[in-house]
Amino acid sequence: MRDAMEKVIVAFESAKSSDRVKEILESAGVSACILCRSAAEVKRVVNKQNVTTVVCGYKFADASAEELFSDLPISCAMLMVAPQSLLDLCGNGDIFTLASPVGKSDLVASVRMLTQIGHRLERFVRPRRSDEDAAIIEEAKAVLMDRHGMSEEQAHRFLQKKSMDTGSKMVQTARMVLDG
Repeated sequence: MRDAMEKVIVAFESAKSSDRVKEILESAGVSACILCRSAAEVKRVVNKQNVTTVVCGYKFADASAEELFSDLPISCAMLMVAPQSLLDLCGNGDIFTLASPVGKSDLVASVRMLTQIGHRLERFVRPRRSDEDAAIIEEAKAVLMDRHGMSEEQAHRFLQKKSMDTGSKMVQTARMVLDG
């Protein structure tokens, strides 16, 4: 079972629109919202955090929602909320749309559905470790457990955290542990 509060990016040019959508989603317990005001900011956040859903308007100052969508990972779903006249201009069938003004229940249900879809897609597109890489990680965990008295879970978390802190893959961090 997933955590009740998913991270969702809410990105509109208008701070008022962003605040309203954030209020609806967070008060319904659907998501912890990360507010962005530009396409570039959305891309930065998606690359740094595990976010599977972006709720946005039709355009930003620096790009259209369609241009942004083409730069997002395949496991990241987009819900475009805009007047129907603008939604009709959207030529990408992979972008989910809701005509504004949108009802609270429609918004909440749509975001819940998209986070589920995003997690399912993520499982299929997440790169799998080779047997060799998995063996190196297991060996590094064994070293950490032996030298530092860590449990298997603590050793795994240590490798994960070091990898995230340094921006490297877990297998690279494991190799550093093994090298010294």
